[in-house]
Amino acid sequence: MSAPQHPHQFDLIGVGNPIMDILAHVDDAFLKNHVAGDKGGMVLVDDDDIATLVGKIGTQLAMMPGGSAANATLGAARLGLRSTFLGKIGGDVTAEHYRTNFIAAGGDGSRFKHAPLPNGRCLSMVTPDGQRTMRTHLGAAMTLNPAEISLADFKDCRHAHIEGYLMFNPALANTVVQTARAAGCTLSLDLSSFEVVNVARDWIFAQLKQGVHAVFANEDEVRALFQKDASYDAYARKLADYGGIAAVKMGKDGAWIAKSGDLHRVEPVAVPRVVDTTGAGDSWAAGFLYGYLRGAPLATAGTLGSIMGAETVQHLGPAIPDVHWPHVRARAQTLLGN
Repeated sequence: MSAPQHPHQFDLIGVGNPIMDILAHVDDAFLKNHVAGDKGGMVLVDDDDIATLVGKIGTQLAMMPGGSAANATLGAARLGLRSTFLGKIGGDVTAEHYRTNFIAAGGDGSRFKHAPLPNGRCLSMVTPDGQRTMRTHLGAAMTLNPAEISLADFKDCRHAHIEGYLMFNPALANTVVQTARAAGCTLSLDLSSFEVVNVARDWIFAQLKQGVHAVFANEDEVRALFQKDASYDAYARKLADYGGIAAVKMGKDGAWIAKSGDLHRVEPVAVPRVVDTTGAGDSWAAGFLYGYLRGAPLATAGTLGSIMGAETVQHLGPAIPDVHWPHVRARAQTLLGN
């Protein structure tokens, strides 16, 4: 399948919080004794809270650029989409490291905003079952405000992928989606976390009614959205009733994709061992968006999502290591018939 030709400088612009991930293996007892809240969730905290937890964990830590939309954007860039990013980084060495890594991975770094503040960071605590529990301090990212968003940020971008974490700032989220629409972008929205959905259900439904081209949700997020139990294929159909593509991800059990009465079951890609689920959903979105924006059928785009998600869970952190990318890209090209 040859790529459709589009008169845009960028296929994809991600919008969200550029966060440096701090990754640590912990056991369930550590979570029970030191971390309030539900396992598997994301809670916003002060930087001091992160420092305290890091001190209790010790020295076995890894750091790498993260953030939901940024992970998806970079994954799509490494597959071959022309990608850029809108979000605010800080003025410290962490911020410079973040931007340098983003560009080195194939993303465009010209649309970052800057603030003379510490860069945002997220402590991702990974338990032996591969689940990640996150505590995030947004830092400079939190200071992005609606007045800084303009049509120029979305100029020459075909599609905007927006992370749900922006919904913690409703005024910013509103400005982002309205400006992206005004610039002519198609939109996708990743619900990102059940905590996000719990505080932003009304906003999400309002956006769905206005028109969102694709929505990504995992099991917990879609259940929180509809607040009643149903089968995952039923959730996907219900979400697609708003007129866009609905992708309901079920982790190791695959996914359902629905649009306009069409329903596709996406089979999971088996892996020998799950190391860390951090960023797996973002990688799934990256694979799907790559296929979708290249004109692939929905089922094929979903398979690309599964390949990306399965590769990601075999490594610590949200990024697929460089050595594995030739194999991943080859599988993607084969699926697309290139």
